[in-house]
Amino acid sequence: MDIKKIVVGDLEENCYIVTINNRCLVIDPGDDFPKIDKELKGKEVVGCLITHYHQDHIGALEELLSKYDIEVNKDFSKEFGYETIHFPGHTYDSKAFYFKKNNIMFTGDFIFKDGIGRIDLGGNELDMKESLEKVKQYPDKTILYPGHGEETTLGEEKSKFKYYL
Repeated sequence: MDIKKIVVGDLEENCYIVTINNRCLVIDPGDDFPKIDKELKGKEVVGCLITHYHQDHIGALEELLSKYDIEVNKDFSKEFGYETIHFPGHTYDSKAFYFKKNNIMFTGDFIFKDGIGRIDLGGNELDMKESLEKVKQYPDKTILYPGHGEETTLGEEKSKFKYYL
């Protein structure tokens, strides 16, 4: 599995391209379609995964869907080996995508390095607390790929959960 991070837009959102055997998924195509499209050259784009529908995560979505004739959040779990997990809190529809074999999780704006997503943009405190409890079941060594900023591990972030809410 190859993971390419493309930082796009004014809010420096992380768009990811996950490639296995030249077939790829685009995760959170935030903005700047030409920049994303350049990274897709020579790959077979099979789908798009969206962690949540804030504009900074979907700004290039329409252009991506139009050019590649793909679907959003279609289940490619058998081919790519991931689990879709509902983690409301930042938004009511927040999702993460956990690739168990590779022990990685794309978290959108649910968890960042040294922080969690805001709850005043379509989410709430109770859902966030429940989601933080739920994510603790995953291995500490899980690498988190957030919607903004640098990667981290779940173990490093778990120790800070008590300070967020």
